Amino acid sequence: MKQQHITVFGSFVVDLMSRAPHLPVPGETVKGSMFRIGPGGKGFNQGVAAKKAGADVTMVTKIRRDTFGNIALNTMKELDMDTGHVFFSEKSETGAALIMVDENTSQNAIMVTLGACSEITGEDVDSIEETVKNSGYLLTQLETNVDAVERVVDMAHRYGVTVVLNTAPVQPISDELLKKVDIITPNEVEAEILTGIKVDSEENAQKAAEYFFGKGVKTVVITLGKRGVFVSTAQKHGILPVPKVDVLDTTGAGDAFNGALVASLAEGRDIWEACVFANAAASISVTRLGTTPAMPVRSEIDRFLSEHK
Repeated sequence: MKQQHITVFGSFVVDLMSRAPHLPVPGETVKGSMFRIGPGGKGFNQGVAAKKAGADVTMVTKIRRDTFGNIALNTMKELDMDTGHVFFSEKSETGAALIMVDENTSQNAIMVTLGACSEITGEDVDSIEETVKNSGYLLTQLETNVDAVERVVDMAHRYGVTVVLNTAPVQPISDELLKKVDIITPNEVEAEILTGIKVDSEENAQKAAEYFFGKGVKTVVITLGKRGVFVSTAQKHGILPVPKVDVLDTTGAGDAFNGALVASLAEGRDIWEACVFANAAASISVTRLGTTPAMPVRSEIDRFLSEHK
């Protein structure tokens, strides 16, 4: 089967990441043990994850022509990604995320300022119509302005493109948007917020899935952290376990999962096989520092899968 093209529509922000013995509480100053600056943003992370996993990807985002924006462009050039669908803002700076990581637990706290990627216009979206039309998959999130997400999802749905929605950062989603989503990929916290059902068992995960099915979503994938991933379709449901690894930094694990998931689907795998592939990519990513730089290449994912059958 010929590999299908993927359009990833989403945010770019520069990650400013520091590690420390513990996360500060309000009013506390903590000495960090290290600091790094690099490319990030949920959309960009997922686009890079898909590209490095072997997919044919068009990345769509918005930045400003500034120092942080150059990080996006330089990263894309290094990875041989097309920069022709990056939009430029004249009024807002490129976004940034302040990331604090507890070096003992690997948990993190993040504050993100979206900047340019929160002002994607209707004209911007309309300009990528041919790209979306010729894609097999659209992968998007909720880290850009939602009206732009709704517009690009409507466009993809109109052309029969499979729409994958990662519900991060979580916020209310209209029924009109949900009915055009083919695959939804919340984590367990997002699923609970959106459905009102605590995803603390496989039975309750299925109840949450049924909520989404009632809105028109066709396939539900709920990531459960170290418990694995819950998958539900019209035919069956179940939990796929995640391999045990030495966790260094969980930041960006969900993005690694989503990018690799769509890369695998675009190669013709079914949702179950694709989730196994995505689990492997996410497992590798948490053994490394950072977000975009932590995304594994295809050979690493294949090797991991062969070692963890």
